[in-house]
Amino acid sequence: MPVPTDGPWLDDAAGRLIRPYTVSGGRTRPTTALDLLTLVISTGSVPPAHFGPEHAQAVGLCQGPISVAEVAAHLKLPVTVSKILLSDLVDCGAITARPPDSFDNPTDRFLLEAVLDGLRRQL
Repeated sequence: MPVPTDGPWLDDAAGRLIRPYTVSGGRTRPTTALDLLTLVISTGSVPPAHFGPEHAQAVGLCQGPISVAEVAAHLKLPVTVSKILLSDLVDCGAITARPPDSFDNPTDRFLLEAVLDGLRRQL
């Protein structure tokens, strides 16, 4: 189910009218350990019907490996809220998560700059 792009949930001047804490059900911590570079990918399983449209959109984004940071940018939600949504999807088996293979040092300045550049291109 796609995220509404018009109607009562979106205002041209204000943007998204649903607050991030509502999207996460008021939760502030994910149940799965995820960082910005964690790669997530869909398993092909359908998430439970009671999950919201943001969950469905996140699964749609995870058709190929994608980082948590990229998912957050596409969803236009804070990273913490995105981590909670992704954690829900990991818990129900709709996606899997794994650390990136190609980087040995996740605090490497080159890597952090590459992630920042990628996020800037998306916004």
